[in-house]
Amino acid sequence: MSPDVLATETNRSQLQQIISGLSDGVILLDVNQQIVWANDAALAMHGVSHPGELGTSARQYAERFALRYRNNHVLPAESYPMSRVLAGETFNDVVVEVRQVHNEEQTWVHRVRSLILTGAAGDPESLVLIVDDLTEWASAEQRFERTFSANPAPAVICRLSDLRYIKVNPGFLEMTGYAREQVIGRSVYELDVLEGADNKELAIQRLGEGTTIPQMHAELRLLGGASKLVIVAGQPLSINNEDCMLFSFVDLEPRRKAEVALRQSEERFAKTFRLNPVPTLVCSADRQQVIDVNEAFVRITGFPAEEVLGKTVAEIGFIENISACDELFSTLEKAGNVGELDLRIRKKNDGLIDCVASADTLNIQNAPCYLLVLMNITERKRSELELIAAIEEVMRDASWFSQTLIEKLANVKSARAPNLPNVSFKELTARERDVLGLICEGLADKEIASRLNLAPNTIRNHVATVYSKLDVHSRSEAIVWARERGLFGGERRPGGKQ
Repeated sequence: MSPDVLATETNRSQLQQIISGLSDGVILLDVNQQIVWANDAALAMHGVSHPGELGTSARQYAERFALRYRNNHVLPAESYPMSRVLAGETFNDVVVEVRQVHNEEQTWVHRVRSLILTGAAGDPESLVLIVDDLTEWASAEQRFERTFSANPAPAVICRLSDLRYIKVNPGFLEMTGYAREQVIGRSVYELDVLEGADNKELAIQRLGEGTTIPQMHAELRLLGGASKLVIVAGQPLSINNEDCMLFSFVDLEPRRKAEVALRQSEERFAKTFRLNPVPTLVCSADRQQVIDVNEAFVRITGFPAEEVLGKTVAEIGFIENISACDELFSTLEKAGNVGELDLRIRKKNDGLIDCVASADTLNIQNAPCYLLVLMNITERKRSELELIAAIEEVMRDASWFSQTLIEKLANVKSARAPNLPNVSFKELTARERDVLGLICEGLADKEIASRLNLAPNTIRNHVATVYSKLDVHSRSEAIVWARERGLFGGERRPGGKQ
């Protein structure tokens, strides 16, 4: 062996001893494109235990191991780091994914750099590949990428060195309408996510310092020129050893639209409430404390708004009958609404008002309340009473009325009496029923006596008994009593016609 060859072998042996214990993987090649040696770290990074399992040459290495870049681009054999160093190329930080051709389950991520060792004459003597295992880092980065993409909250990441966006998730693209290529590579000056921020100066300062940007409202510009109200915050992080800022967003536009719709709805309710000609008030559901009254309530009851607001309905005492007041709110508590309930309302300066009350439940500022509407029927009721009195007066002698007219007049009165006394028609004797039927035909006592072949005094006694049993005091009331119960609509009368 020549002295030069011996010296080379000696140097290589010493080099192997030096690097064998390194945590970095080292692969030595000679200028003849042969794999000479690899340390334990390099073997472990390929899943083998002996240098020969790497292959004896670059060609065999390419046959046993498949390489691709992180973007899934497959490397041809001539682009392998080993082939590039054998071609005399030096490079730094080439990141590749490596797997055995016949075993797709195990994959490593290598960061590779090259080194060419020259002899005294300057000629290459050894070629070196230095390999860092980035598998765990790549796995963590992959988990981050998946989490970042799957995160429903819109987010974008900018690099702090040049303030350009390097990552964007689908949530941000969906919210803004941008395509990925319209975001990646643009600077924060071109796509300003801090536009209209509450404290933009602080946000820009924190961005320059690379520190946390607190949550703040901002107007995020959308594709096409529109904007959305958002909450934006910034969190510093490191990606590929580069300082970055993660901007995350909360879309407040649906809430703003809901608030606008709610405000408009409240304004419409307020206008309707104020302009409603029917006395109306709103009180809390828990204490029946009056929250608001409209002008019609003030005008008709005489209670000024300042005297009733903040007081309970019971304290004001404008509902005359306490039991009716209790019934109203008890029904509201159980059913949530009340149909038409007769109430008498006490005016401030004496006097009573007949009302039909309707009520419903509504929420005001997330608190349950009652809306109480009081329809003033005083004049209508007075007119009806006057009409009934007139009817009763003329019906004291109803013999000259036609049957049709009697029924119509009876119906006028029956419309006012939905709640009928609990008196049964069966409580009358057969003869008393006959008498009542003939009364309903409009016959006088003498005509009834003639129809039934009975003495007039007997008929008068029967009529008095019928009045007593039915709790009525006149022929007209007896007729109304019968009509309210649908009696004698087409029944044949004794001794008479249908």
